[in-house]
Amino acid sequence: MKKTVVIGASPNPTRYSWAACRMLNEEGHECIPVGIKKGEMFGKQILDLRTKPPINDVHTVTLYINPINQRDWYNYILSLKPKRIIFNPGTENPALARLAEEAGIDVEFACNLVLLSTGQF
Repeated sequence: MKKTVVIGASPNPTRYSWAACRMLNEEGHECIPVGIKKGEMFGKQILDLRTKPPINDVHTVTLYINPINQRDWYNYILSLKPKRIIFNPGTENPALARLAEEAGIDVEFACNLVLLSTGQF
């Protein structure tokens, strides 16, 4: 299973990040919700993005924050040393993608929900 950090996690069930965490849990992947919204998702507290929480052994970072808001977090995202970063629709960021690829991180411009529902995650 793939330990996945969801950046932009929200406890609001109408948000795509919430649906992604639900599907990750249902598929047996360890989901680490990180965001600026306080709350709990599927038995886990949302870690405060502003504190740049250390997380080890990350397989995937999946983004649910827009490219402008990503700028403040480039170093943090890269410091997690994921094997890949998924840029969900609306989060596509060529600058961060280039930095990730230079660091040896795979980049996917895809929908996390589609990847999970089609067995391509």
